[in-house]
Amino acid sequence: MSVTNRYREAWEGFWRGAPEEPGSVIWDAEPSLTAARHLDLFDRHLTDPELPLVDLGCGNGTQTGFLAERFTRTVGVDLSAAALDLARRRDPHRRVEFAQLDATDAEAVRALHDRLGDANVYVRGLIHQCEPADRGPVAEAVASLLGDRGRAFVVELSESAKTVLTDLARSPAGPPPKLVPVFAHGLAPAEVADAAFPALFRAAGLTVLATGDLPLSTTETTPDGRRIDLPAQWLVLGRI
Repeated sequence: MSVTNRYREAWEGFWRGAPEEPGSVIWDAEPSLTAARHLDLFDRHLTDPELPLVDLGCGNGTQTGFLAERFTRTVGVDLSAAALDLARRRDPHRRVEFAQLDATDAEAVRALHDRLGDANVYVRGLIHQCEPADRGPVAEAVASLLGDRGRAFVVELSESAKTVLTDLARSPAGPPPKLVPVFAHGLAPAEVADAAFPALFRAAGLTVLATGDLPLSTTETTPDGRRIDLPAQWLVLGRI
């Protein structure tokens, strides 16, 4: 199985048109507001922090670079070649290994596990934008990469975020500029029901070890200058 050409081209188009400046993409928030907060929740559940860390759906690598300061070996993977080009240019010291990966391609995922061994996995805002048929395979990819010893931290927009985004898009002033390319490329955020989120991973054979709510920060602001934070939920997953 692999993602549809439409979905692949949507992401390629998005990242080809994305500016290189930090913070120019709506979800490209400072790691101090995102990955750093997530690591505070994740660290206490790691059984082996020396395992490689895979940033699944790494995009332009902002969070990946931060994670590389914490983990001995960090690998950022993404469906989009254009995103990875940006990520590599932003990592001149080659702290991170970047590789293209279709997370619905079970054979390619197994090959990555064979190369790395069991890994810890970080996933931020990937599944809620997947097409429905791809969500289960992505959860299975997380399970495959973890193996027996790894742990995963997965954070996704809550379904209530869709209302927030829709209201922003329909604002009399028009949608925030950084939200425009998301919709222009046919990317549909906040499409996973809250109850379905943990169920995807249980179906893949993983146990939910911890869960909670923590807003996802964006780089966009309201007309009065307030940063837009979107409702989100997080899970820590593993095999027990």
